[in-house]
Amino acid sequence: MSDEEFLEKLPPQDLIFKLPPTFDDVEQERRHRKERLAAALRIFGKLGFEEGVAGHITARDPELTDHFWVNPFGMSFKHIRVSDLILVNHEGKVVEGRYPVNEAAFAIHSQVHQARPDVVAAAHSHSVHGRAISALGETLEPITQDVCAFYEDHSLFDDYTGVVTDLEEGKRIATTLGTGKAVILRNHGLLTVGDTVDAAAWWFITMERSCQVQLLAKAAGRVVHITPENAKITHDQIGNDLVAWINYQPLHDQIVREQPDLFE
Repeated sequence: MSDEEFLEKLPPQDLIFKLPPTFDDVEQERRHRKERLAAALRIFGKLGFEEGVAGHITARDPELTDHFWVNPFGMSFKHIRVSDLILVNHEGKVVEGRYPVNEAAFAIHSQVHQARPDVVAAAHSHSVHGRAISALGETLEPITQDVCAFYEDHSLFDDYTGVVTDLEEGKRIATTLGTGKAVILRNHGLLTVGDTVDAAAWWFITMERSCQVQLLAKAAGRVVHITPENAKITHDQIGNDLVAWINYQPLHDQIVREQPDLFE
């Protein structure tokens, strides 16, 4: 029997296709967000997005919506477990967990979460190619299908004043982000957001790769741009958070199989 004949005989409702889960119980949803957060941090570690103690991913608490869960300051992405995550309130105080919070994580993420009630998660790290694009003060150009997810949906924070520890600086970054999914922080790195941890993490991963492709392509010669009309069509096809969630699932499943201790 050919694949086509097999699929014709298999009722569509019997095909396995995962979608983001929904929850009736807040404790289950909290546990789910923490598990996805720990897994995303492990993936960032595996992909080499660490630079010393820099970098953070946050997940809004589903009940205390002005609080967020985040990785502890000074702990390797590669080692983080669910039990290591800390809960930070709107004043920057750790209200659950055993470790301190990265001051920059609070200054940036608290303002992003406050400005964007639709955002569940935000990701920022000092990845290599993101930093290179940020040093050029460039935004991403529509030169591949994948990068069209960011077409007219990301911005450049065109300033640098040192390590972000001031809430006013965080507010300016949140303002520049606007309603978009990402912002390039000049001379600094990338920041992405999503309505799930999975989406925010995927946007960061594919944005970092898109930075790499742009650098390679422009170094090699004259790039051919996708037309604005087709870039917009492609953005509408691949630029939403559900598509990001779906794209991210193979990475999540892989890290869970390789490193199940992250759930401890």
